[in-house]
Amino acid sequence: TALMQNLEQGYVIAMAIAVVVGTALEVLHKGSARYFFEKWRKSTENTKRKIGGGEMASIGVKVALNEFATSSEFQNPSRRMSHLFTMWGFIAFLVATVVMVFNYATPSAAASTPSIWPAMWHLGALALAFGGYWFWFAIRVDVSAEGHPWYRIVRADLFILSLLATATFGLIWSILQYNDVAVWQYVALGLFLAAATTLFCTVLWSKFAHMFFKPAAAFEKHVAKAANGAHDNLPMLTRDDPEQRERHSMELLKDAPMDMGLGIKREPAKHY
Repeated sequence: TALMQNLEQGYVIAMAIAVVVGTALEVLHKGSARYFFEKWRKSTENTKRKIGGGEMASIGVKVALNEFATSSEFQNPSRRMSHLFTMWGFIAFLVATVVMVFNYATPSAAASTPSIWPAMWHLGALALAFGGYWFWFAIRVDVSAEGHPWYRIVRADLFILSLLATATFGLIWSILQYNDVAVWQYVALGLFLAAATTLFCTVLWSKFAHMFFKPAAAFEKHVAKAANGAHDNLPMLTRDDPEQRERHSMELLKDAPMDMGLGIKREPAKHY
């Protein structure tokens, strides 16, 4: 009905507003924007050369392909794959939801919904659940490296748990609705909406906003380090320059080779 369509669309709009407001409050609370622009200003002051618009665009494309699209910054292959399944699953799930809610919400329009959108919705939810549960049970630092049980929950887990609950209850609701299970489909729908509301309304206390900061921070890092030659006041990746050698606080490292061996990358952290 038109009422249900309006309710669905109103809910999606309300959740979008909640994300914007939550992100803005987090920026004010943590000072993320102030820190970012101050860091950008300092790196600009330390630059050795100016870069043009074409080179800046090239860096932006590299960041989009590497840090965002393929998460190349993750050194652990399992963590990288888990992140990619979760991220792209969430994006597909979200895009399909918005398209169907705003274009095919009425019963008459639902009958003509292109199959690509329900397929994307289900595949996105499955990919999100697969990557998220993989991370939760096997990859979390406090589980894989610190020896805590998987069911240990702290406030920092709010984001991943609400994300997993949204995908899980969404899939359960879809199955029950398809099989016309009278009461339980509405129970699953309620749990799905509760999980989604928690996910989008707790941005201030979760990691949700980091998906907006991450590309900007990666872009600034590449501009400062690769293009401008600035290294956040850290030693350059060479010790040929006497000035750089003197920046080391340890005498033994001043003349040490750059490649000191695998070090902490020699083996996974398993020493509880």
